[in-house]
Amino acid sequence: MPTFVPAEAHGDELGALLSYLDAQRGALRRAVFGLTEEQAASCPSASGLSLAGLLKHAAEVELTWLRWAQQQPNERQRDAETWGDSFRLVGDETMPEILTFWDGVSAELEKFLREVPALDHTFPLPDMPWLPDDTSVSMRWLLLHLVEEHARHAGHADIIRESLDGKTAFELVTLVQGGTWPPA
Repeated sequence: MPTFVPAEAHGDELGALLSYLDAQRGALRRAVFGLTEEQAASCPSASGLSLAGLLKHAAEVELTWLRWAQQQPNERQRDAETWGDSFRLVGDETMPEILTFWDGVSAELEKFLREVPALDHTFPLPDMPWLPDDTSVSMRWLLLHLVEEHARHAGHADIIRESLDGKTAFELVTLVQGGTWPPA
């Protein structure tokens, strides 16, 4: 556990879930700390994943789930032809632009969730081949799913970053906080 997620205020389940989600976002974002655009976009493993692509994917996943929960159209909807573009920077996209986009999505998601009457409030899942038919999920489920999704990709990011320059998650936490590695 490279970071400690502070305990929620008594009874603040939404706050606790948002804190865990933010911790996983932080793990993904730290993976690009100190890297050049070229390093962040490189694919040093057999999987073809890059750190830049993972961050873009995480941002788009959050947007997709937010729009499904809002029951609104997704302005970045992917199809079979563009699915791969959600895992890489295309055209003139840059890491700062992706991180700014993700900041906006994260803020919109939190605002939306704080306005929902309760975490038990549900929304229907769209008709997608990988989702069950005629199923609704709660806002609680949505948050837990995003924590799971980001944690999975944070693990990918750890491996990619170590492949690039050997830096580990613990080392990056220390460096981001202004410390030195190894600790004294």
